[in-house]
Amino acid sequence: MNSVKFGDVPVGTDTHPYVIAEIGSNHNGDMNLCRQLIDAAAEAGAHAVKFQSWTEKSLIAREEYERNTEYSDKKRHFGSLWDMVKAYQFTAEQHKEAHAYCLERGIAFCSTPFSPEETDLLESLDVPFYKIASMDIVHLPFLKYVARKQRPMLISTGMATLAEIEAAVETVRAEGNDQIVLLHCVSIYPPDYEMIHLRNMATLQQAFDVPVGFSDHTMGTAIPLAAIALGACVIEKHFTLDQDMEGWDHAISATPAELRTIVEEGRNIRIALGGGKRIVTEAEMEKRKKFRRSLVTRRALPQGHVLVEADLDAKRPGTGISPAEMNYALGRKLARDMQEDDVIRWEDLV
Repeated sequence: MNSVKFGDVPVGTDTHPYVIAEIGSNHNGDMNLCRQLIDAAAEAGAHAVKFQSWTEKSLIAREEYERNTEYSDKKRHFGSLWDMVKAYQFTAEQHKEAHAYCLERGIAFCSTPFSPEETDLLESLDVPFYKIASMDIVHLPFLKYVARKQRPMLISTGMATLAEIEAAVETVRAEGNDQIVLLHCVSIYPPDYEMIHLRNMATLQQAFDVPVGFSDHTMGTAIPLAAIALGACVIEKHFTLDQDMEGWDHAISATPAELRTIVEEGRNIRIALGGGKRIVTEAEMEKRKKFRRSLVTRRALPQGHVLVEADLDAKRPGTGISPAEMNYALGRKLARDMQEDDVIRWEDLV
């Protein structure tokens, strides 16, 4: 399995987890808030901030708008669905402004397109990869269009069967694009723990031989960190400055402190995973001298005494003869007088 590069950053089983702060629509259509979110994500150490590229015409049909004219949850919604989509859509100019600010802050700009036109807009901004939303894993004509850009594709698998995932992967590969990363995902906000099944990441990696990550909709940091411990090479996490803000996703998003925890502890976890080869470090070899035991005398013994097992005990430090080598010491004569509780070394024997 080869790693994939998001820009200049390699992403794969042997890399530090690539952390994406999913701003989505949490900018609430306000570019000042958008810049604050970019600042906070950069300061937390995220590799990228991700937006969603859709308009009131590219994603939702009239029937859906007509069905959602008002909401009882006034904290997450205002007005009608049409009102919110119009307010929260990210215009072409806002894309360019956010992209320029990301360059200034040294954090990657990326987004999820929902139409060919939006894909072209992102292409003009030289994004490091395209993110495909879970809803579009079965939109094979769209996958073909995006795959032809020959950029890496990060594909969420929420709601999809293995057969549907296979069809998506094969559709992308048929266009000569093998730069695929799959994200295990549960498209519930937030999901119950028993819905998550993080071991599905291993299933995806085995089935499709691609790097696998996790698109997280849980609360807190435990589950994304667990995903990293199980091998996730990418973590995507909704991100906000304040979970009490008005809007669709703020309540289920990570705070700046939580994002920093995911970045820093995720990196530590990946380092700690190491490899499968058993290695005793130099530091541990040195530690043996203090922590392991050596053979010691149970009582004072004269020079020339022939050692028997009853003469010996084993205590710290580990600078003498190891108790594992007792059989090689038994039957040997002492080269000198020894006191009770003396550590025995090979030069003490003849």
